[in-house]
Amino acid sequence: MTIFDLQTPVLETIRQRRSLRRYRPDPVARAVIETLLNAAIWAPSAHNRQPWRFAVIVEAAPKQRLARAMGARLRHDLQADDVPEDVIAADVARSYQRLTGAPVLIMLCLSMVDMDMYADAPRAQHEAVMAAQSVAMAGQNLMLAAHELGLATCWMCAPLFCPDVVRAALELPDDWQPQGVITLGYAAQERTKTRHPLEKSVLWR
Repeated sequence: MTIFDLQTPVLETIRQRRSLRRYRPDPVARAVIETLLNAAIWAPSAHNRQPWRFAVIVEAAPKQRLARAMGARLRHDLQADDVPEDVIAADVARSYQRLTGAPVLIMLCLSMVDMDMYADAPRAQHEAVMAAQSVAMAGQNLMLAAHELGLATCWMCAPLFCPDVVRAALELPDDWQPQGVITLGYAAQERTKTRHPLEKSVLWR
């Protein structure tokens, strides 16, 4: 039996969701966004500490400010890697379009303020990973709920490469650590996707 053999609403939502990057300009109602955020915070979390934090960006000016700042860091990093200028320009332009072309951006962050603190580095690192895993599960909840409500999403990991830039551009609290940004809106494209067979990724013992 596979996911394709069952037709439950949850499994259908999981199977049908796609990462989409082009959206119609239609705004997304605040009540809908709050519904998605409420779905997000029902994810499981390490110690039930709920370390997720969300910055919701709907206005054009902060989107543009964020996109310009992230684009400048991207350009700097690619130049340091000796990437050709035409490739850099294309990457920066694509990043800017994706961030400013979505009706809603949801910046997913984690905060360690309620997590356990350890004096030794290995356990402290494990605790940080647990917090990041919790935020990722909240993001997945949000994206699945969005699909169920007729919206499209895409997770962008770029904030991991420039957390200081993101924090400054959005004036985030010092303890908010950017993990990713979800673009959100009504889809202006369709995509198909495939998955490797289970045998590629699963061991039975």
